[in-house]
Amino acid sequence: MHLPHLFLITALLATASIAQAQQSSLAPSPCDKQLIGYGQKDKPKQWTYTRAAANGGSVYYFGAEHSQQTTHQQFALIKQAFESAKPTVVFYEGPNRGIDSTAAATISKYGESGYVRFLAKQHNLPVESLDNPVAEYQYLKSKIDLERLKLFYMLREAQRLRTRTGSTQEQITKAMEALLVKSAQMLPGSDQVIRSVAELEAAYKKHWNDGTNWWEAPSAWFDPADTSANTGGKFTNEVNRASSEFRNLYMYRTLAAKAQAGQRVFAVVGRDHVPAQAPALDCALTAK
Repeated sequence: MHLPHLFLITALLATASIAQAQQSSLAPSPCDKQLIGYGQKDKPKQWTYTRAAANGGSVYYFGAEHSQQTTHQQFALIKQAFESAKPTVVFYEGPNRGIDSTAAATISKYGESGYVRFLAKQHNLPVESLDNPVAEYQYLKSKIDLERLKLFYMLREAQRLRTRTGSTQEQITKAMEALLVKSAQMLPGSDQVIRSVAELEAAYKKHWNDGTNWWEAPSAWFDPADTSANTGGKFTNEVNRASSEFRNLYMYRTLAAKAQAGQRVFAVVGRDHVPAQAPALDCALTAK
């Protein structure tokens, strides 16, 4: 198994306990209503957000493309933005999969989230995840059948490994075996369903009995702006939309709370999240 797969497992477990502690401090706000939903048409395309808050705090939110190409121009732009923001705390998307010894090696393995951690390490700055996997899972579990939810998580991770790291069927299968072993800790209660790769395949065939393979689930199935009726995802697009909308809520609250506390925040996230959260951030950072 490649190290990134091991990093994923251990990072998710570590993040889960931290996230549980953070959850209680992020109270609901009237600004929550300002979030832009994925179903809204003609959404603004604002990939970068900057705003000062009272008592010296600020937010510099960089919307990135998910890329592990070291030649992608966005990495120079991220560095420029980082230096301009002069942050006191740095946020990345997803679990902490670590960094490598050089910027190029970090980008090629961990993409933009790894690169912003690399920059933070160079400047001895604290890093935090923009995500709360425990709270997200509990939220989704209250709305979605458990077997479908676990199948969604497994298929989405298989798709991520295939498209972003170039993993083979064998590598993806080994990664799924490891994740299934840890699923009781990462996704409490989910050990009641899909406990092996054989059960994963059976659950997949229950919904897609068309000769396709679970490890080849297309990226379109996980587009929150599309529908499963359109992509063939059966239910995956709707689950991903619910996941993304919860994440937008958690992300904006987290960043606003830090800035309101006087921190200079620098965050890098998949770019579609930025315009969805910008009005809510405006609301929160101007609130008395």
